Amino acid sequence: MQVTSTSLPDVRLVVPKRFGDARGYFVETWNEQAFALNGLERRWVQDNQSLSATPGTVRGMHYQLAPFAQTKLIRVLAGRILDVVVDIRRGSPTFGRHVAVELTADGLEQLFIPAGFAHGFCTLEPNTAVAYKVDAPYSRECERAILWNDPALGIDWPAMAGASVSDKDAVAPRLAKATDLFDSQPS
Repeated sequence: MQVTSTSLPDVRLVVPKRFGDARGYFVETWNEQAFALNGLERRWVQDNQSLSATPGTVRGMHYQLAPFAQTKLIRVLAGRILDVVVDIRRGSPTFGRHVAVELTADGLEQLFIPAGFAHGFCTLEPNTAVAYKVDAPYSRECERAILWNDPALGIDWPAMAGASVSDKDAVAPRLAKATDLFDSQPS
């Protein structure tokens, strides 16, 4: 397994080792010991999956507040996405900055996103399936979002015009107007 930091040091790109032969391949997408050795120790409590039928579907920018703040491990099962993470930890040297990483089913890349970051993605192919592990359950009361196309974030979305976005995501507040953020990095 190869683990590399991104421009947001706490967000890590994880590429598991692929073992292939004429039949196809095998890969460990999660190994508790290997992740712990790379400083990514977590107790996952829930697996989620989404399917987006059309390219240009944007889901995000989502996060949850404590006590249900979530660390996520994102991977693509079919298709490709542009995965985007924004630091929403007030006082962080990277507050308001983002990182965008292309994740593909073929490449097997995964993105490890600690609590304290907003997360979203844009599908780049039809019928894109995304799976992710979380270390806290979903809580409607703690669920929050920031506006996916907030100009202050400077995210270069591939589907800025004509993006397919949920009604809820379309009216999320801009980062400057969001009142429920993190004051420091959660433990």
